[in-house]
Amino acid sequence: MRIDYHMHFEYGSYDLEWVQGFFDHARQRGIDEIGITEHSHGFREFKDLYQDELILGESLVGRYQRQWLAKGKFRHTLEEYLEFMALLKKKGYPVKTGIEVCNFRDQNRVREILDRHRFDYIIGSVHFLNGWGYDFAEIKQVWDDYPLRDIYEWYTQAIVDLCRSAAYDILGHPFNLRLFRNFPDFDVAPLLDRAAAALQEAGMAIDVNTGTLYRYPVREISPYPLFMEAAKRCGLPIILSSDAHRPEDCGRFIDQAEEYVKQFGYEEVLVFTDRQAVPHRIG
Repeated sequence: MRIDYHMHFEYGSYDLEWVQGFFDHARQRGIDEIGITEHSHGFREFKDLYQDELILGESLVGRYQRQWLAKGKFRHTLEEYLEFMALLKKKGYPVKTGIEVCNFRDQNRVREILDRHRFDYIIGSVHFLNGWGYDFAEIKQVWDDYPLRDIYEWYTQAIVDLCRSAAYDILGHPFNLRLFRNFPDFDVAPLLDRAAAALQEAGMAIDVNTGTLYRYPVREISPYPLFMEAAKRCGLPIILSSDAHRPEDCGRFIDQAEEYVKQFGYEEVLVFTDRQAVPHRIG
């Protein structure tokens, strides 16, 4: 079975005309089922969490992140999203309903929000390190302000914290810290092993994501090979995804991702329904 389980409708609106393109491109690329994982910043229920989480002062980071929050965020409620997804399913579209939630410090509040709604699966993704959105290309110079070893340690601890929350089924785009080609010159193996062990204990899968292959300077699939090896040693299951934000990117490089994971001995992907996972043979 060929899946693409991490993508977003948010650049358009919840109407059939906009989303049809995702399904058209999925069909052209031989995708059997797609999963929509709207960002938590699309929903009003999460607004206070972002206000509390992010640096929003007068620093370079704070000014940029204030502008980011003011652009098209929190447009919908979770109920509006879920109603639209239910309509797609009723019409027979091969789709699953997910959500991608940021690594907020207040995971109790996150659980309160998520527990009120039904999803097929929930992705937790590390997007912030101490209130800084490290993947913002517009302020990527901030990387130079911190030792790279510290950044990797912060990131690993954020994964551990997500795992401990017991709120998630999948870790999104693991170790995409390489997206701007900031490659460590130190031994990262202990950090990779620590993250993989935490995911194993939490019973979580990992998202093998082609978004960093076509959207960022690193031009590689995430997670990169060293973490894929750690994941395989811990027996972590996988999903495959394009991280598409536009219809034409749905299914992009999924065939390449399939060949990539087979190099590490993976032969199955997880297919989710109502937060229950069933392994299916790749392809």
